[in-house]
Amino acid sequence: MGLKNDYLNNLFNLRDKVAVITGGNGQLGSEYAKALLSVGARVVVLDTTDGMGERLADAGGSLMYLQTDITDKKKVERALEAIEEKWEAPHILINNAALDSPPGANPEENRSFEKYSLESWQSVLGVNLTGPFICCQVFGGKMAELGRGSIINISSTYGLVSPNQGVYKYREEKEGVPFVKPISYSATKSAVLNFTRYLATYWAKKGVRVNTLIPGGVFNGQDQEFINEYKKLVPMGRMARGDEYNAAVLFLSSDASSYMTGASLVIDGGWTAW
Repeated sequence: MGLKNDYLNNLFNLRDKVAVITGGNGQLGSEYAKALLSVGARVVVLDTTDGMGERLADAGGSLMYLQTDITDKKKVERALEAIEEKWEAPHILINNAALDSPPGANPEENRSFEKYSLESWQSVLGVNLTGPFICCQVFGGKMAELGRGSIINISSTYGLVSPNQGVYKYREEKEGVPFVKPISYSATKSAVLNFTRYLATYWAKKGVRVNTLIPGGVFNGQDQEFINEYKKLVPMGRMARGDEYNAAVLFLSSDASSYMTGASLVIDGGWTAW
């Protein structure tokens, strides 16, 4: 039994590895941070907020916060310098930061595809695609230079399939104002899949693995009407808890997934299996 445990511990060993998480103050980003801290990793949270968020206030462990705009390459380069000065170059990059239009978003901004603003389209592309592009250039480039690393790009079920607009129909019935889940989130999360494949093949011989995690919807205090509609479309009949993706992040970060690159790991309660 001891030998078996040693084998598993070695496979999943992330002690003292440096992990960078973009959008690390958010609901899922903070979960990933706590999971990595719990196994001894050194975690760098990148976010635009002014200081560490409440979710990580008592996380403990080796935790570093850097207020950074991931759409600004010079700021990301300065973040890398700060990380190297305190610890060393990252071993793990989780491109988690994203802009979305949740069920409670302003319906004025989400009435139709035809009237969806160019400004919103460009803002979402900036965070959801340009941000990972820059972070991979800066952090991933350093990983490739050093010959090691794991990059986890976060997509969504809406990167695999189109949003089911019927899930949001209750808002029009309730408020008399139509709400359409906009195209920008789906388009960017779909693009993440081939962004991953490109870098996986590009860096395959440099020791850098690049994979995509595809989570389903996570409970976060949404309207009960939305939750009821969402559950109808999930074979498991519920939304995910915030901590249900942590094991996948530890797997993709560690040597347990050493022969896995360019792959997509779907965890959505069966949403895309219908």
